[in-house]
Amino acid sequence: MPDESSWTLVLPRSKLGPHRQHYFELENVDDKIYTHVKVTIYPDGGLKRIRVTGRKVEPEPVSRYTESEYQVADRSLSHSPNSSNIITVPVVPLTAEAYKPFGQVIQAYDPKPDGVKVTPANGGTAAKFHKLSLLTSSYPAEAGASTGISVYRCQPLEDIENGVTALKTLERHPFTSQAFIPMGSGVGEGLTDTADSYLVVVALNGSDDRPDMKTLRAFVASTAQGISYNAGIWRKYFLHHPCSSY
Repeated sequence: MPDESSWTLVLPRSKLGPHRQHYFELENVDDKIYTHVKVTIYPDGGLKRIRVTGRKVEPEPVSRYTESEYQVADRSLSHSPNSSNIITVPVVPLTAEAYKPFGQVIQAYDPKPDGVKVTPANGGTAAKFHKLSLLTSSYPAEAGASTGISVYRCQPLEDIENGVTALKTLERHPFTSQAFIPMGSGVGEGLTDTADSYLVVVALNGSDDRPDMKTLRAFVASTAQGISYNAGIWRKYFLHHPCSSY
C-alpha cells in the first residue's frame, strides 16, 4: 500500500443524493497511472455500491500512452481547437449534484434531494417543488433588458461517429441565468421526431474571460429534466434523437 502522504485527490468532497447513481469526472488523472483508490465518507453513513473501473497497463513511461487511450467513456464529446490538441470529455447522466457548479437541474424529484422544499398544491392533486432555480440578472438599468420566455425547435444531433461528436462552439450570457425546459409534441403540431434525451455541455469562465477547458463537462439529460445555467457559464446544448443511437 503506498504511503498516504503521496496520494493525489482525484474527486473533491461532493454531496450526494439518495437512491440514484452519481457520475463525476475525475481530476488530476491526465497522463497518470494509479494503483490504489481510497474513499472517505462524510458523515460515515455507508455506501451501497462503489464501482471503480480501469485497465491494466504495463509499467512503461506515461508518455507512450496517447490521449485517446485514456478515454474513460464510450460516449464522449471532443473539443478540437486544432488537430494536435484534442480534449475528450466523457458524457455522464445529468444529476443535480454533478451539475451544481454550473447551475440547477429542474425536475420533479422522487425522492427529493436535501434542501428542496415540496408542498401539496391544487387541493392535494399536485406537489409543488419550490424555487428549483432563481432568475438572476445583473444588466445595468440603462440596458433596458427584460425577462422573457422563448420556444426553440431544434434539429437532432446527427454527426455522431463511433460514439463521438465534435464540439465546435461555446457561448455564454455574462449578465443573466438562462433556463431550458424540454417540451414534447402536441396534438396537431405535426411533430413526429421529438427527442427523448439531449446533450448539455458546460464550462466555467477562465481568468482570461474564455472557457476554462479543464472544467469542461458533458451531461446527457432526459426530457423530464430542465436545466438552468448560472450567469457567465459557457454552454452548448444539443437535441438528441433517438436515444438508442447515442
